[in-house]
Amino acid sequence: MEVILTDIGKRFNTQWIFKGITHTFKSGSASALIGNNGSGKSTLLQIIYNFQTFSKGSISFKLSQQILLEEELPGQVSLAAPYLDLPEEFTLAEVLKFHFNILPLKPSVSLSKAVMEAGLTGQENKYIKYFSSGMKQRLKLLLAFNTQNALLLLDEPCSNLDDKGIEWYQTMLANEIGNRTIIIASNQPYEYEGCANILNVTHFKP
Repeated sequence: MEVILTDIGKRFNTQWIFKGITHTFKSGSASALIGNNGSGKSTLLQIIYNFQTFSKGSISFKLSQQILLEEELPGQVSLAAPYLDLPEEFTLAEVLKFHFNILPLKPSVSLSKAVMEAGLTGQENKYIKYFSSGMKQRLKLLLAFNTQNALLLLDEPCSNLDDKGIEWYQTMLANEIGNRTIIIASNQPYEYEGCANILNVTHFKP
């Protein structure tokens, strides 16, 4: 998927967070959004996800050279972020069943193997409300990486992960680069290793 930002700006009340971002994320590319704390990395990622509105400019999405309508975007984009909620009253098995009944599992993926590699084997009947923050983050990444779609968005993907979890994430990312468009918001280089394109959001602070 190609993501085209044209003169994008975002303000809260009278304060501009960023302004004048014109950039194209090419189909199949891997990119990192970097910048100082408060520069708007997460905000820009949420705008691309349609989780937040922008104050000026325009954004468009192309898939196979065709412009996607807004109603065609759901199902084409995955987001993993620490602030996203999981259904706390579901077990792990129920979350997986619910998610992949709505969105397609990548054809090459064995779900039981994916659960094992994420370090969640044996937790299938445990309620999400009893998961640690690290386990929840692993689950969010598992869902995002293994859903078949065109755009993968990751916001501070290694939040709450231990060293083993970070290693697992880096392996997943390395295997995914080149397969779909990836955009990562982070200030930690180990979270966006392999990303050839860097967009510093700080440069667009008015």
